Amino acid sequence: MVKVFTTSRYKIDRSSIVQAAESYLQRQRVNHDMVVNIVFIGTRKMKKIAQDFKSENEALPVLSFRYGENELLGEIFICYPQAILLAAERDRGVDETIMQLLTHGIDNIVS
Repeated sequence: MVKVFTTSRYKIDRSSIVQAAESYLQRQRVNHDMVVNIVFIGTRKMKKIAQDFKSENEALPVLSFRYGENELLGEIFICYPQAILLAAERDRGVDETIMQLLTHGIDNIVS
């Protein structure tokens, strides 16, 4: 199961994200009872998390944490402003970039 957390200021399509994440998790043969939280955050929050957990002083586009305890497989934090910048750099759509960040985060928690 996939849960998406965000503020209203980030324009994301929750249903597409949930569908894509669940489909990708299924292809990775992850038990469908496991929960993955996807959290969209801003630059300051991502920079704080990156500093606290990776000793990096910058806002990363995506960070993932594997828990594997009880039903919670892990959490994926996506920095929405960084996703927009990355999409512009790569001349891609924001939705496509978010999906790439999402699959990258899932790969990190299932491997």
